[in-house]
Amino acid sequence: MSSTIKESSTNAHNARLLSEWCGVNDILRDISPRWKMVLLHQIAHGVAQYSLLKQSFPTLSDHVLSQRLAELVTEKLVKKSFVPETVPPQTRYSPTPKGLALLAIVAKLNQWGNRIWVEEQDA
Repeated sequence: MSSTIKESSTNAHNARLLSEWCGVNDILRDISPRWKMVLLHQIAHGVAQYSLLKQSFPTLSDHVLSQRLAELVTEKLVKKSFVPETVPPQTRYSPTPKGLALLAIVAKLNQWGNRIWVEEQDA
């Protein structure tokens, strides 16, 4: 999702500095692209095929859906497998232990956000 940053730019310098000081910034950047965590959540709850994910989120473009699924696979948050006895072979997605662990953390962060962050913003 992110565009290429010129190495000599201020943005590149700031990204390196933030990474050195607190690696969580890199993690948050990698998991935060729009749709990524919601897709992981759906896959973890049994929505295992591209077409079903597309049906779940009709406003999500094919390009972004494909891109996010590829990222989830590359990051080993989701495993991609094929059902060979179907023609054409169906693709299925399933969460990895790493993906399930991340979802547990994201759920806790969501609980904290709803309980602490949102309440303070509303007060």
